[in-house]
Amino acid sequence: MDFKLTEEQQMLQDTAARLVRDAYGFEQREAFLKSAPGFSPEFWVQLGELGLTSVPFAEEFGGFGGNGVDSMLIATELGRGLCLEPYLYSVIFAGGLINQLGSAVQKSELLPQVASAQLQLAVALDEPQSHYQLHDVQTRAEAGQGSWQLSGRKSVVMAGQTAGLILVSARTSGEARDEAGVSLFLIDPASAGVSRRELPTVDGRKACELYLDNASGTLLGEPGQALAALRYQQGRAIAAQCAEAVGSMEAACQLTLDYLKTRKQFGQVIGKFQALQHRMVDMRIELDQATSMAILAACVADEPDSAERSRTLAAAKYIVSRAARFVADQGIQLHGGIGLTWEYVLSHHAKHLLMVARQFGDDDHHLQAFSKLMQVA
Repeated sequence: MDFKLTEEQQMLQDTAARLVRDAYGFEQREAFLKSAPGFSPEFWVQLGELGLTSVPFAEEFGGFGGNGVDSMLIATELGRGLCLEPYLYSVIFAGGLINQLGSAVQKSELLPQVASAQLQLAVALDEPQSHYQLHDVQTRAEAGQGSWQLSGRKSVVMAGQTAGLILVSARTSGEARDEAGVSLFLIDPASAGVSRRELPTVDGRKACELYLDNASGTLLGEPGQALAALRYQQGRAIAAQCAEAVGSMEAACQLTLDYLKTRKQFGQVIGKFQALQHRMVDMRIELDQATSMAILAACVADEPDSAERSRTLAAAKYIVSRAARFVADQGIQLHGGIGLTWEYVLSHHAKHLLMVARQFGDDDHHLQAFSKLMQVA
């Protein structure tokens, strides 16, 4: 199997790496983090101007027509730079849902705006009781005159505080945990009946709680038939998130190695101590395993839905989540006290990796999913 990048993919990776390197220093990131939106709108525009937000979309919508590997290259560089912009949630996840479920009119109207970074989207699927189960939906939608009326609550909507439109799952039929009856709607957060409560996440990024009280929504796809698309597109988001985590782990490993080469104790650099060398090797082993699984996930991300695709993505998320926690923990241990300080970049990588390990399902969730899929096979 040839793992070499094509000339176009190499140019794509170089473009993303150069942009992050030039525009996303740690001090700049700190300023973005403390700003009202929680990220840099200017950098978001730059992603659009360079065509990076258009990569996953078809050419007819102003896109590049890229695949999972192309998205992986961008996500890895964004993870390496700890970029705060909602690329994963707006472009990969929400954009993919509109592309799969939207009508021809909805796609032609919305996808060019997403591809050019003129419109930022968010996805609201989780509820306080759902615990990674996409079919556990208590938010209800009732058909009204010309639109649907939604009532309920959605939790931890990443980048939802700045989104122009939010994609919300709601139940149009059935009981709370039935697999049938889940639909997807477009909600304008500025419309009547919608309120948001902004909150910081563990790693400093911003999210919101979404409250709906007879809010008007526009249906995407057929009523009650959205669950399969939600699971499929979450799989694409998981593949991109694995790549993002690999970029962050690479940066964390490099920071730790540099520290071991410069920090002195007992008259010599601590990197000469064999016990610390072994721990550094363990970090690299975990990173290499996670990298291999992230590549595999990217290769299957855009394949048709199947049990094999689902098994591969569950395995990738499991391996990457465990590796992310290990690299974060060991990086802090090898740095000592400085690894915990908010003024040092490693602590931001560590907190982000711990958060990544629990988004879209933690390692226990995906190990269980993998086991069930193996029984089916």
